[in-house]
Amino acid sequence: MLSLLPVPAFADNYIWLLHDGRDALAVDPGEAAPLRQALQALGLNLAAILVTHHHGDHVGGLAALRAGGFEGPVIGPAGEAIEGLTQTVAEGERLQCLGQDIQVLDVPGHTAGHIAFVVACEPPILFCGDTLFGAGCGRLFEGTPAQMQASLAKLLALPPQTRVCCAHEYTLSNLRFAQAVEPDNPALAARLQADQAARNTNRPTLPSTLALEAATNPFLRWNEPGVRAAARQRAPQPAVSDAPVAVFTALRQWKNQF
Repeated sequence: MLSLLPVPAFADNYIWLLHDGRDALAVDPGEAAPLRQALQALGLNLAAILVTHHHGDHVGGLAALRAGGFEGPVIGPAGEAIEGLTQTVAEGERLQCLGQDIQVLDVPGHTAGHIAFVVACEPPILFCGDTLFGAGCGRLFEGTPAQMQASLAKLLALPPQTRVCCAHEYTLSNLRFAQAVEPDNPALAARLQADQAARNTNRPTLPSTLALEAATNPFLRWNEPGVRAAARQRAPQPAVSDAPVAVFTALRQWKNQF
């Protein structure tokens, strides 16, 4: 039996911890101290670390963890230079950890070499870093809109029951933007109420599911007539087409200024 929990770090990051009661897998340890505290509190051995991309709030704890005695593998993207990795992986490669098969996906957009990990348990688990957020997606620091839209489409094709483990607690602000895009979406209103209640009691809004994201995340809803219409109204002239990349681009530009 596997347990999954988000370990808060910095102001709004999550270090994801997957464990079987004895050994643990950590994802994107931007800070060492919160992870160490969680491991100690649960009596867990850190068996491996996965990294989705090179930003400091995802890799900043690696050196301290290694200096503190961690000797296991640190696995991250082949397309990015990250100090401390012991193994690099890319699209199509598979890993084994905690007795689970883990698939690697290339999901460029937020960064050029960003990857995601899909754990083939039931229901599946998606560690998506800063590509997909609760009701949102990452900014395009290094990639193109076409790359990010294709990456999100790849994630959307995973089973709907997949648990979505994002690296930031941005859900409430993203939901406010989503309501500006689709004010009449009842699933959004229900999600905002539920997630606001969670945050009011200091509970995480994550993991979500791909089914919930498909119903409420405007950056995955480029084929919805209402989302297309909203994107068309907000796009610079000439008016945006209904092509998924064009709709996504208009939404991302709108969100950047929201």
